[in-house]
Amino acid sequence: MSNTRVALVTGGTRGIGLGIAKKLANKGFNLVITGRRSHDEAEPTIAQLREQFSDRSLKVQYCQADVADASHRERVLTDVEATFGQLDILVNNAGIAPTVRADILEASEKSFDELISTNLKGPYFLTQAAANWMIRLQEQSKEHRCIINIGSVSATVASVNRGDYCITKAGIAMATMLWATKLTRYGIGVYEVRPGIIETDMTKGVRSKYDSLIEGDLLLEKRWGTPDDIGIAVAMLTSGDLPYSPGAVLTIDGGLTVRRL
Repeated sequence: MSNTRVALVTGGTRGIGLGIAKKLANKGFNLVITGRRSHDEAEPTIAQLREQFSDRSLKVQYCQADVADASHRERVLTDVEATFGQLDILVNNAGIAPTVRADILEASEKSFDELISTNLKGPYFLTQAAANWMIRLQEQSKEHRCIINIGSVSATVASVNRGDYCITKAGIAMATMLWATKLTRYGIGVYEVRPGIIETDMTKGVRSKYDSLIEGDLLLEKRWGTPDDIGIAVAMLTSGDLPYSPGAVLTIDGGLTVRRL
């Protein structure tokens, strides 16, 4: 087993996932990045990540995969094992927003099913498979291994025009607690990073709406969050610098969810 740790980041070619991947590249991880784009489409991003390594012996591997598909999840872990022989960090980041922001009185079952499959079922069962592998690895060598779920403030802040998204993120919050309860005894950390309003492709369509809200008193820190903000939080968790905190939730939201009078 190599001394160089291996991190798997789902949905790591853009947005928050790319911000996380960049920070883990800076920390000297071998990286496995998944996404639904083709290898040709993802290659410029993968090349950019490779350039961040100060140690040129480190690797970035891209796996085209949809986390909603069980066969894709199995193939990703098989590829990781074949290439690196170990997995130390799983970052469940891949997720989608509803194609149409529809009021809950009108929203479709099709959208609900798509979001549940990608945002909740996919990471739940990828975690199951990765956790069983990590348990076996822990028996061979006690390392700081952890699973980090990328949630959202939408787990607790209701948006009636994207109820399906909110429900998936509430599910991720519970999944974090469940996996922490099960895996802490094996020395495997489980955490959630809960972003607020982050400047990505996913939020591009509501830019003007949130620009106006941020200028008001929606946030304590009056700026958009960035993928780097989330990457810094994830990188800290991979270092084991948050002891005695099974199931901890780091809320990175500029103060959006701070209760105020």
